[in-house]
Amino acid sequence: MGIANAGDEMFQMIEQNVSSQLIGQKELVRSMMICLLCDGHLLIEGLPGLAKTTAAKTFASAFEGEFMRIQFTPDLLPSDLIGTDIFLQEQGRFEFRKGPLFNHIVLADEINRAPAKVQSALLEAMGEKQISIGLERHELPDLFMVMATQNPIEQEGTYRLPEAQLDRFLLHVNVGYPSHNEELQIIELDEKRHQPTSADKPLPHINQEAIFAARQRVKQTYIDEKLKHYIVSLINATREPQKYSDKLASWLHVGASPRATLGVVNVAKAIAYLEGDDYVTPSHIQEAVPNVLRHRIVEAFEAEAEGISRDQIIRHLLEVVALP
Repeated sequence: MGIANAGDEMFQMIEQNVSSQLIGQKELVRSMMICLLCDGHLLIEGLPGLAKTTAAKTFASAFEGEFMRIQFTPDLLPSDLIGTDIFLQEQGRFEFRKGPLFNHIVLADEINRAPAKVQSALLEAMGEKQISIGLERHELPDLFMVMATQNPIEQEGTYRLPEAQLDRFLLHVNVGYPSHNEELQIIELDEKRHQPTSADKPLPHINQEAIFAARQRVKQTYIDEKLKHYIVSLINATREPQKYSDKLASWLHVGASPRATLGVVNVAKAIAYLEGDDYVTPSHIQEAVPNVLRHRIVEAFEAEAEGISRDQIIRHLLEVVALP
């Protein structure tokens, strides 16, 4: 295994420190780190009270840049996100006033509560790193990351996210309840924070230059040709499941796009980087696949009727596609 340099160790330390403040959310913290290193966006799904918003705020505080939380509601307008032209009467001209999307890390809280027009504005920002006002285009910062949350249970007053927008999220993470011991640790951590003498230690800070340099190192992480073929086979199995398994064929309705292939490659490289490895291994790929594919496949009616979840489909997929 490779030896991480000082910059790599800093990212590993950030991950450990953020995880220590978010009991039971190691997978979520790891996913946020991966999206930052891969220049991607993160969709977080979980019930209220599971520290999704707290996780995003804590994570953002460890990096140089502006953080903005936007509460999505049914009456939200595109201009509430991207900004608008303001007429300056004294100067007799219009001036563009930037909206909250012009920040480095944006938390879209309860993203599925906003209507289609708002989602289209966000889709352009996520996909093109720009927004359009009339005939003018405005570039977003080089460091731009969207973390979106949604509640899987309460669906009243919500809008289903378009498939094209879901595909723009690099990862889709499900946040579950903590274990018994983890919940005890949450109580202890909360008690410490409310003690008069208690003061939260500031997290080590990473500047944007270090983030961009780390992204380059992630891209340069070695992946063998056989593993590239393995990744392509995994994605192809979602499109032509009948070649791999009768169960898979009956459970899958729509497979993943080539964007999923690239996503698995990049996420596997980021996992290797965070583990301090010089190259991608099959275990890195298998760790990457669930969160990359969860929102990119569509289950068939038979799977819904049998109560088969997407996670079960993905586990079966990993079982039937042979390792190189």
